Amino acid sequence: MGAMSDRTNTNIEEKLAHLTRVTEELSDVVARQEKEIALLTHRVRLLMEREQERQQDAGGHVVLGDERPPHY
Repeated sequence: MGAMSDRTNTNIEEKLAHLTRVTEELSDVVARQEKEIALLTHRVRLLMEREQERQQDAGGHVVLGDERPPHY
């Protein structure tokens, strides 16, 4: 029974090590995606501000995010 118990413990330790590595990798991916989302959100905000300024300079109507365009 000792050899089987050692084998079971080794198997559990291997699985735990694998799960630990996968968790760390996923954590890194989530952290990287969080940075990317923040950067993209910032860029979209800048683009929206530029477009709003462009439309105001042209004398046009500014369509807000949830406002329906006039052609609907």
